Amino acid sequence: MSIVFKNVSYSGDASEPVYNISMDLPSGSFTILLSDRTDDAGKVTICKLLLGIIKPTSGTILIDGKDASKVPTQKRNAAMVHQEFINYPHLTVYENIASPLRVLKIPKTQIRKAVYDIAKKLRIESCLNRLPNEISGGQQQRTALARALVKDAKLICLYEPLVNLDYKLREELRNELKQLFRSKNTVCVYATAEPNEALQLGSKAILLHKGEILQASDISEIYRNPINLTAAQILSDPPLNIFQGEITSHELVIGEVQRFPKTRILEQLPINNYILAIRPSHVSLVPISDDDLEISMRVNIAEISGSETLIHTVGSNINLLMNLSGVHDYSPDTKIKIYIPSHKLFVFNAAGDLVKAPGANL
Repeated sequence: MSIVFKNVSYSGDASEPVYNISMDLPSGSFTILLSDRTDDAGKVTICKLLLGIIKPTSGTILIDGKDASKVPTQKRNAAMVHQEFINYPHLTVYENIASPLRVLKIPKTQIRKAVYDIAKKLRIESCLNRLPNEISGGQQQRTALARALVKDAKLICLYEPLVNLDYKLREELRNELKQLFRSKNTVCVYATAEPNEALQLGSKAILLHKGEILQASDISEIYRNPINLTAAQILSDPPLNIFQGEITSHELVIGEVQRFPKTRILEQLPINNYILAIRPSHVSLVPISDDDLEISMRVNIAEISGSETLIHTVGSNINLLMNLSGVHDYSPDTKIKIYIPSHKLFVFNAAGDLVKAPGANL
């Protein structure tokens, strides 16, 4: 199966609107739909359009070159896995997985083999005789995945399938998903609002914002070269540090107060006002390179999370967030110096369009 969206828009009442969506989903592809956490951006709508639950207001969807409006949902050989653990509570795990095959009237011997094969792949064969409420959340989501995979669907939409699992289970299932779909000739669409999850899955990605496609490319390419500030923000977790900067004939002025001699990297930028941004993981407590910008700050709060520490700092007309490995226990109002490597800065113009990405020459 191959699916093509040509200038597809939807503005009905059943879901969030989307505008002028064009994308090509060839057979065997794995595509990530990524948006900001606070903006649904149309991920659900695109999944519903793919499944045939709703029809476009305008534009065309082609399935294997044919108009999809003539292909009803039940004939699309498609499946969807939701963020909730959606299983039939009164059926055993075995019967949950077997249910789509029974609808297709597959012979019992074939059903048994298919169920055991997929259960083994997803490591839930020991749960087959149990009810969903008798197994863990991870096992319940594996059951939902098995039910989608067992009928050999040609299209699978995964809508934030791991969001309700704990960190360890998410890591485990994420790796398993990559292996599962690598060998299947299926169109797989994975919708998420987790940038780190998208990066770890490593695939073609479509960034959505307010119902429109913002950028489409390999996820690592978008991470390195976001088309604008919004794209960079969507792909930054913890949040991107953003501040105003002015390049003059001989210096960089940050927040109208902090002044620095222009480094070799900044020398390449024309005199102008810019929006500067840097990822929290690139801000440090010690100088690392000869183009570091040293800024005096004070600690607002330090959040220790496992083996990492998020330090929120405030200074003269600038607030900065650091994401440091290890445990750093700072009391509020502690004065510190922090270092920003200028070669790690994103530079955007006043409209938010990318001027320079880290490591890229102008």
